[in-house]
Amino acid sequence: MESLMNSKLISPHFFTVKNQHSYFIPRFSSQLVNQNRISLPGLKKHPKHFSSLVYASTHPIQTSSMEHLNNAVPSKEVLELWKSAEAVCFDVDSTVCIDEGIDELAEYCGAGKAVAEWTARAMGGSVPFEEALAARLSLFKPSLSQVQDFLHQKPPRLSPGIDEMIKSLKAKNIAVYLISGGFRQMINPVASILGIPTENIFANQLLFSNSGEFVGFDVNEPTSRSGGKAKAVQQLKEAHGYKKLVMIGDGATDLEARKPGGADLFICYGGVVLRETVAAKADWLVLNFTDLINNLN
Repeated sequence: MESLMNSKLISPHFFTVKNQHSYFIPRFSSQLVNQNRISLPGLKKHPKHFSSLVYASTHPIQTSSMEHLNNAVPSKEVLELWKSAEAVCFDVDSTVCIDEGIDELAEYCGAGKAVAEWTARAMGGSVPFEEALAARLSLFKPSLSQVQDFLHQKPPRLSPGIDEMIKSLKAKNIAVYLISGGFRQMINPVASILGIPTENIFANQLLFSNSGEFVGFDVNEPTSRSGGKAKAVQQLKEAHGYKKLVMIGDGATDLEARKPGGADLFICYGGVVLRETVAAKADWLVLNFTDLINNLN
C-alpha cells in the first residue's frame, strides 16, 4: 500500500466483464475460524455469476514523465530471465487490481478521507509498515459484517490483461503467487477469479471477535511488517528451490523484494500508478501486461 504522493495517475475508464469463478464470501482458514469461533450467521446466498470490473486507460502517461527512464526497453539479460522464470509473484493493489484495498474499505466504512490523509503523512516519512497498517485500521475498525457487505457490493476491479497474463504463465507451467500488504478476505475473491490457489497467497489477515467485532490483524503474516514481501519471496525460494523468481508490482515494498536473496528480477508495473522513484530502480518498466505476454515466448 504505497503513497500516491508524487505519482502520475492514469485517467480510468471502466467496462464490465462476466466471470464465473469467484465468490465474495471471505475464505477464513479452518484454524482461524476454530481459534476465534467466528460464526457467519445470515450469510446471503451469492449468485453463480457476477460482474468484475476491468480497468483501462483512456489517456496514456505523458511522455515527459518517462523520457528520463531507460528501462522501458528490457536488456537481453532481463528478457532471458523473464523467459526462463520458474515463479512469478504479483503485488495486488495497483497491479493486479486498480484499487488500494484498505483505502476502498475505509471509504466504504465512512473513513476514507481520514485514512487517505494518514496514509499520505505516513508514507511521506519512514514509518514502519506495521505501524502504518495498525494506525489506519484503528481509524475505522471494520467489523466482519462490514467486510462481508463490502465484498458483496464492491467486486474486484482488475487491471486489463491480467487474466491473459496469468493464463500465459500457467500455460508455461510457471508458478503464480500473490504477495500483498492487503487483506486475505479481500484478496481471496481476486485469486478465485484468476484461478490462483489460496495457498499461493501471502497477505494480511483481519481478525474478529466471536461477535464479529474487529480486534486487529495477524502479526505473524510476513507481509504485516516492513520487509515482508522480501521475506515471503525468500520463503518461497527456500521451500520450492526456485532459481529464477520474478516480482511484479508498483511500489517500494515490491522493489524491496529484489534485495539479495530475494527476487531475481523486479518488473515495475506502471499501468495504474507510475511511481517514478520505484520505476527508475526497476529491472524493467512496463505499462501494460501485453508487453510481458508478448515477450514470454
